[in-house]
Amino acid sequence: MTPFIQGFAMGGGLIVAIGAQNAFVLTQAVRRNHILAVVLVCILCDGLLIGLGVSGFGAMVAASPVLGAAATWGGAAFLGWYGLGALRSAIRGGTLATDQCAPPDLRRTLLLTLAVTLLNPHVYLDTVVLMGSLSGRFEGTGRYAFGLGAVTASTVWFALLGAGGRMLAPLFRRPATWRVLDTVVCLTMWTIAAALVRSALA
Repeated sequence: MTPFIQGFAMGGGLIVAIGAQNAFVLTQAVRRNHILAVVLVCILCDGLLIGLGVSGFGAMVAASPVLGAAATWGGAAFLGWYGLGALRSAIRGGTLATDQCAPPDLRRTLLLTLAVTLLNPHVYLDTVVLMGSLSGRFEGTGRYAFGLGAVTASTVWFALLGAGGRMLAPLFRRPATWRVLDTVVCLTMWTIAAALVRSALA
């Protein structure tokens, strides 16, 4: 069980850090926007990416400067755009009273979830490259036990994030709370985007 436990600990340590994906999932959970579908998409994407890393695909991704540059600039552009939307929402304000209206359609929500998950190069660095490299320390089935531990940590975290967002919903009946959340989301997205731009220009 040692590889599994190490994979769980490493996966949990990476995913718990506040990032674009976590901020997005929390926002959707609070707004009650198809949260089960959002959580399932995040779990499936993380599982697929970790699986690619464990299978050795991470080394190929890390060795492609063209792919890395495209992912970096594309991710920075998307995160900048999403952060701008969060800033506008923070200025405008909002409450859970808006939940009386129909939520965004499922297709749009899923596309946004995929974009936040797959257009952020940090996701590939953490799951495909880093987790793939760390799994190389183990031989045979140990690699896959390590990957399974990381996938399990991802599953537990997103389930907790989705449930926690729903529990926090009563706090968001005040416009001020919405402004705080949207401001945090904006700053998170822009901070990551800025880091991506700096890494591309370095």
